[in-house]
Amino acid sequence: MKQRVCCFVDGFNLYHAIDALHEPRLKWVDLWGLSEAFITPASERLVAVHYFTALAYWLDEPRRRHRAFIAANQHLGVSVTLGHFKEKPRTCRRCGARHIQREEKESDVNLAIQLLHGAASDGFDRALVISADSDLCPPIRLIQQSYPHKRVTVLAPPNRYAQCRDFRSITDTRKIRRKHLQNNLLPAIAHNREGRELFRRPQAYAPPQ
Repeated sequence: MKQRVCCFVDGFNLYHAIDALHEPRLKWVDLWGLSEAFITPASERLVAVHYFTALAYWLDEPRRRHRAFIAANQHLGVSVTLGHFKEKPRTCRRCGARHIQREEKESDVNLAIQLLHGAASDGFDRALVISADSDLCPPIRLIQQSYPHKRVTVLAPPNRYAQCRDFRSITDTRKIRRKHLQNNLLPAIAHNREGRELFRRPQAYAPPQ
């Protein structure tokens, strides 16, 4: 019987790493396909992909693109858990000007909870965690201590492997490279059997002509 693999995606951690590549088309990534690139098909099967993120409610166009990305990945079987942004007033120490700083909340906690729940409920044999956020080290250590028969592999987003030193000290850590993104992009458009459009790739993510 094949081993069951679940993938847990830290959405903004992956997004900002791809954004730093300056190739917008790579943001239109198929999370299910990307996860499958890191399993061994002969002995493993991907059973779930969990994506954790939040919508930037104050940015109309980025929010629309994000919704399209979510819809496309949900169509392929990815489950989505939304956190939220919290506003915090800040004052500049130099000039005294006041501004609003927004911080993403709950996504990392939601990921940690789902990861631990998956181990406790025997939902996977191996977990893939896409993130470079070392705050996720404690739940990984707990899984290793409490469920030693479960394995956790961290997938470092592009050019974030150096930031994964803490992960590398406790568990198997691999690199997501540009080729993994390039080989796993979502289709430009999809329709259901009745011809209704399910999702469409935002123009900002179209490949260069």
